[in-house]
Amino acid sequence: MVYLERIKAETVAYFRALDEAATQRHHFRHADEEGGLWYIEAVPDRGELVVIKQAELTSAGQLHRYSWEHLEDEYGFLTDQAVDPEEDPLEAIPAEGFLRVWKQ
Repeated sequence: MVYLERIKAETVAYFRALDEAATQRHHFRHADEEGGLWYIEAVPDRGELVVIKQAELTSAGQLHRYSWEHLEDEYGFLTDQAVDPEEDPLEAIPAEGFLRVWKQ
């Protein structure tokens, strides 16, 4: 159990440091097969775009948010996969579009 707590603490520290030090942020939206919308904030780290915040607005209207402050719950979790706008089916959106959903 101590090992898992340490891993979680290191994960939180990593995402928090990225969030607090970010000078460049990228925002994306993605529609899933079930009609939900995913909103993503990512920052560059070691040549990749790392997701530091994500919000899922389900087709039923439920909003689930994940960041270093709330990594996971019974509905999902903050992805640990980098995003690649050239490869992933993402739509770039303005920061205001992301924040409008994030702050709901």
